Amino acid sequence: MDDLAERLGLDRWAIRRVNALDHGDTTYTGQVLEHSAGLPQCLDALKADWEAGLARVAAHNASGPRRRRGVGIACMWYGCGNTSLSNPSSMRITLARDGMLTFFNGAVDIGQGSSTVLVQIAADALGLPPSQFRLVVGDTDLTADAGKTSASRQTFVSGNAARFAGEDLRRKILALANAGPNAKLHLDGPRLTIADGEASRTIDLGNLDPVQSLSKHGMAEARALRQAQGGVGAHTQMQDLVLEGLGTWDPPTTGLDENGQGIPYATYGFAAQMAEVEVDTALGTVKVLDIVAAHDVGRAINPTLVEGQIHGGIAQGLGLALMEEFIPGRTENLHDYLIPTVGDMPRIKSILIEDPELHGPYGAKGVGEPALIATAPAILSAIRHATGVRMTRVPVLPHRLWEALREKEAGR
Repeated sequence: MDDLAERLGLDRWAIRRVNALDHGDTTYTGQVLEHSAGLPQCLDALKADWEAGLARVAAHNASGPRRRRGVGIACMWYGCGNTSLSNPSSMRITLARDGMLTFFNGAVDIGQGSSTVLVQIAADALGLPPSQFRLVVGDTDLTADAGKTSASRQTFVSGNAARFAGEDLRRKILALANAGPNAKLHLDGPRLTIADGEASRTIDLGNLDPVQSLSKHGMAEARALRQAQGGVGAHTQMQDLVLEGLGTWDPPTTGLDENGQGIPYATYGFAAQMAEVEVDTALGTVKVLDIVAAHDVGRAINPTLVEGQIHGGIAQGLGLALMEEFIPGRTENLHDYLIPTVGDMPRIKSILIEDPELHGPYGAKGVGEPALIATAPAILSAIRHATGVRMTRVPVLPHRLWEALREKEAGR
């Protein structure tokens, strides 16, 4: 894109803006982006920072310093889920006689915050606070499949399953009191209060009949709950659960035909990032000073976690661009394989664009892998802007950039 902008005499932001995928556009697989295609909004959100960055580095470089600065920009779009394959997720929420509310979630949280977000979604759908949920996470004996683990698909795919499970349990609770959809729930031990005007009532969960039909997972859950309470006996174990909500969702995708046409993903993440760098032209070293990242996340269920994902992705992208290199037979540990530390991290400005995803839970589609994809090309674009050198191999280690700078000086 930078090459095209240079040949056409266009600003690097402008060429991306005029070509940005937008609502109603058709992808190369023939899929029409009917909603949640926020790349134009991401670029618009960067414009003021982009123009300020260009002016700032021009002023810095005017005196011809050894440490030259540059700004770069890059965009990305990323499919959420398995490519053209089924990617289902199932969730279960149970309510026991003693008022124990348990969320059984097969999505393993490895740092992306899925456990927090999925509970928030389930709690919102059910109408009880997240603090009242007991969590069982990633236990293959007790939980159903939640698909592959990544933040970008768990919020979208498992988030819908969690929402449907919460809504299913809520419907069953409201049916007990013949209450309307706007009723408020309150759970205090075995006392479940459904507040809905004249239809309000308080139910003693201990007086309810047990769930009549439990799946294999449900039976295992009942046993686990009873064991956690110190009880034994299969009959008693089965009497514990009085209500359960089930939710399953699989993104609407299709396989690609012989011409590569189809719907490989139900939704896509979009982002635009800009980087400002300082290059020591004598040593070939690069310091990333600032990154501004605008991401279309559909809806930010937990804005703090979304920003954390963006920061983490930027750290990985910085490592990809400047440090991380594996050499077979030589690279044995982190003494040889460099990764960014806090001292390498730039100032980061995160901009959350919320273009709702109609298929997603409350409009969300998540962010995970997308957070790192645009970082490295934005940094390489900035290096080119600072030095005029187009690097085509990562990581841009000092000796590689130094050699490229010397070749440029020699006119090669």
